[in-house]
Amino acid sequence: MSTITTEELSETTLLRFATAGSVDDGKSTLVGRLLHDSKSVLTDQLEAVERASASRGQEAPDLALLTDGLRAEREQGITIDVAYRYFATPLRRFILADTPGHVQYTRNMVTGASTAELTVVLVDARNGVVEQTRRHAALAALLRVPHVVLAVNKMDLVAYEEKVFAAIAEEFTAYATELGVPEVTAIPISALVGDNVVEPSANMDWYGGPTVLEHLETVPVSHDLSHCHARLPVQYVIRPQNSDHPDYRGYAGQIAAGSFHVGEQVTVLPSGRTSKVAGIDLLGEPVDVAWTTQSVTLLLEDDIDISRGDLIVPTKDAPATTQDIEATVCHVADAPLTVGHRVLLKHGTRTVKAIVKDIPSRLTLDDLSLHPHPGQLVANDIGRVKIRTAEPLPVDSYSDSRRTGSFILIDPNDGQTLTAGMVGESFAAPEPVKDEADDDGWDF
Repeated sequence: MSTITTEELSETTLLRFATAGSVDDGKSTLVGRLLHDSKSVLTDQLEAVERASASRGQEAPDLALLTDGLRAEREQGITIDVAYRYFATPLRRFILADTPGHVQYTRNMVTGASTAELTVVLVDARNGVVEQTRRHAALAALLRVPHVVLAVNKMDLVAYEEKVFAAIAEEFTAYATELGVPEVTAIPISALVGDNVVEPSANMDWYGGPTVLEHLETVPVSHDLSHCHARLPVQYVIRPQNSDHPDYRGYAGQIAAGSFHVGEQVTVLPSGRTSKVAGIDLLGEPVDVAWTTQSVTLLLEDDIDISRGDLIVPTKDAPATTQDIEATVCHVADAPLTVGHRVLLKHGTRTVKAIVKDIPSRLTLDDLSLHPHPGQLVANDIGRVKIRTAEPLPVDSYSDSRRTGSFILIDPNDGQTLTAGMVGESFAAPEPVKDEADDDGWDF
């Protein structure tokens, strides 16, 4: 593979993707093979893997060790944490999240896939679609991951039989489609041998589709440029203390969705004050337009009281503000989340006090059944919640924007993250019970 120049790298697109699958389906081996065969592994990294493999009595390098970086993972031979890897080809840059397969690490997959635009779900060709496979498909649907790749692994252990692959692909695709996954691409592979990972397989001439890397390099990446309303959570107000720009007042932040243009009328939320974009500074230089993921400074025509936590949006696409939020959440903390729990809710750059008013249901991922009014959510649980905030928040639906339609709940006592939430997402929850008023200082 040719060396990538800085100029070429700056022109490539970025794809964030995650891997998921049951224990021993070969996720880490696939990732290791992908990095190794795409020439994305440094020499010293490969030498370290070779030494570690030899110390365990293995003749060939165990490519899974390229991602299983924790000592506890190496000793158990499983992935127990989300391992992030960064690599690039001449066509695209990648951020990869290798997530655990154990059911008790469901929260880790939610973390890894929450920002992913593609999820690779691995299935052992010998076992087919199992319960954990269905869990991962359900999570991909809930998290609105737009592209799912079904990688049927270990095809070398089933004699590369086409009918084995076809049966698994048909079953998974039907299930994922029922859940609402918009696109499934099935690829037969052997991560251990390298079939259809980076190079086409000579053992499966009946398959005419792309390899895993070819699909990753060519799958469309939208980055919310066209279908999401523009949103800029304000991180910092810039007032330089120099005589060159005595009246400079800029509002800095990373654009969460859409694009902003000079001359565009905007609204500042939650105050509702309006103005026009007088200028946009990007890396210290003025530009006429800026878009999603760019960190910019907006200058407005009017002097408005704006501070960290405010949201700047186009006036024509301004979301409504609310103190009552209904959402689907994944509980990530060991301590349970209960009805009446006092929390901090962080949305964008704004953090406000909030109360969990109700937990209408908990989802059982095994069969997608609902447990009504469980009273609490424990680690790895997914459920519906109703939250009342102390201040109005401008929130989007998660289906409209994964950035401004998401939030986290924080323990106000120690700052621990409790729960990750998706505004408006639902799974046919039962009617919520009537809220009961609280009589303390957290009743909003």
